[in-house]
Amino acid sequence: MGFFYDEIFLRHETPAGHPECGERLVAIARAVRESAVGGRLIHQKPRKADPREIEAVHDPEYVRRVAGFTGYFDPDTYISPGSYEAALFAAGAVIEALRLIKAGELDRAFCAIRPPGHHAEKDRAMGFCIFNNVAVGARAAQGFGFKRVFIVDFDVHHGNGTQHIFYEDPSVFYFSTHQYPFYPGTGADSERGVGAGTGATYNVPMAAGSGVKQYLRVYQDLLPPLMARFKPDVVLVSAGYDIYSGDPLASINVSEEGIRGITEGILAAAPGAPAVFVLEGGYDLNNLGNLVVTTLERMLFFE
Repeated sequence: MGFFYDEIFLRHETPAGHPECGERLVAIARAVRESAVGGRLIHQKPRKADPREIEAVHDPEYVRRVAGFTGYFDPDTYISPGSYEAALFAAGAVIEALRLIKAGELDRAFCAIRPPGHHAEKDRAMGFCIFNNVAVGARAAQGFGFKRVFIVDFDVHHGNGTQHIFYEDPSVFYFSTHQYPFYPGTGADSERGVGAGTGATYNVPMAAGSGVKQYLRVYQDLLPPLMARFKPDVVLVSAGYDIYSGDPLASINVSEEGIRGITEGILAAAPGAPAVFVLEGGYDLNNLGNLVVTTLERMLFFE
């Protein structure tokens, strides 16, 4: 079980009061270090992605623009002088996790990275996200030989960027639960892909106030048959802890026990398939670290 983290991600600096702050990763690293599972993880350093790997899902002109940009790219997404390099390492962590899994050196991995990625579209940063880490990882996974990639996104916000990137692609299945209607306004249950990708997108909108019972019904009853039919070679998870009941940016009421159940549901739905969890949202600094540790515990011990 690999755990990817590096202080390089703290070079992505956001203005004071911005919810997507470096303290998020500091809290996670501290909780992991102080936990019983910390010593059982294989602690890994990320590698820096080559811009050409980013361009597998993003327009080259957009990548070049980010490299030279400083300031607010959109009303929510701030790019500091260190953000471009941090974003390359964030995507590179996911790529490296998949490479080590393919090499037989890891079975599962968690990437504690920032900036997050699932809102980033082919040519646009938005929603705190610069490069779409999971989408970059999915394309890299296919290059490593994992031909059928299943993406699960349990962030409270719909991963519009990930959906759009693979909306016409039958080789990548995108499954999302998210508060709806809510930012960014996408993710209706009628959005199921187009063309060859029809049926390879599955959205489960969740009403504000939804809690453990509603979420476990989805992850224990609905998700398994979808994965069984798709037969993924690898599972990538956009792990957003803003579904937690104490999160300041949303209105979903999932408990720590619910996080545990969601993790188990994902792992049980694809027995034998390797899994890489990738940090997205989660802004309750008092509880974020413990929620990640809960995920790590299940990833370590669930068979």
